[in-house]
Amino acid sequence: MPAGGRILNQDEQRSGIGWALAAFGLWGVGPVYFKTVGYVPPLELLAHRVVWCVTLTALLIALGRDWGQLRKGIRDRRTLGTLAFSAALVAVNWFTYIYAVTTDRIVEASLGYFINPLVNVVLGMLFLRERLTRPQLLAVLLALAGTLNLTLSVGAPPWIALTLAVCFGFYGLMRKTVRIEAVNGLFVETAMLAPFASVYLLWLAWRGEGAFGTIDLRTDALLLLAGVVTALPLVWFTRAARRLRYITIGLLQYIAPTLQLLIGVLVYGESFTHAHWVTFGLIWAALAVFTWDAISRR
Repeated sequence: MPAGGRILNQDEQRSGIGWALAAFGLWGVGPVYFKTVGYVPPLELLAHRVVWCVTLTALLIALGRDWGQLRKGIRDRRTLGTLAFSAALVAVNWFTYIYAVTTDRIVEASLGYFINPLVNVVLGMLFLRERLTRPQLLAVLLALAGTLNLTLSVGAPPWIALTLAVCFGFYGLMRKTVRIEAVNGLFVETAMLAPFASVYLLWLAWRGEGAFGTIDLRTDALLLLAGVVTALPLVWFTRAARRLRYITIGLLQYIAPTLQLLIGVLVYGESFTHAHWVTFGLIWAALAVFTWDAISRR
């Protein structure tokens, strides 16, 4: 249900679906951007993502005259401590995703985001004392079977998928415990990371190894876009969440990993073996059970 529990009219719901499609669509085609700028090392690209994201979110807060609300949101130390932890999680998540895309592992990254809703269920059980329904337990077991199948077939666990799913799951758990608006929260998180990112970029520039301002204008423009690619879909998602029921958002969220999977296989020619078919089949079956259970209980 939308924030505040108010009933929305059809125009608001239609606009909410439009914002959701825009957000999940941009997240879904994200690999194209990171592939395009993939000649920049992942850690340097992460640093640019942080610096330009904090710049853009600060601009958005200034335009929305939301500094007062931001100050209220970070008034106590517990909130700041939680946001510091979530900042570390989002840094690991971003770096892992950039590394996955630039090393031709988009398929495995998409698997992580397919698994993520099921990881959220487990984290809710462990930390929020939420009880698993029988369909949810079945969904989790199917996801575990899929992960085990890929582990046995490849000879190693899908670390990228698991890292993305677990980091993003804990990130959502941390953000659920603090009352701060999404863009404001992202600003605080990236502001905490910005000093480290800035020092690293300055160190690269001093050594003459940085990409910004040394390769060409196209590279500079692409690096500047890192903030837009990061912050803009979050703004759109926030607008969608205010206009749609959580069930609708839950269904639409699978657009992003689906697009990532298709781009990885059809555009960049990543392999999709029999083991992948079995694993993704089990994950999709788990998500079908999970979604059916959520809709029926709703």
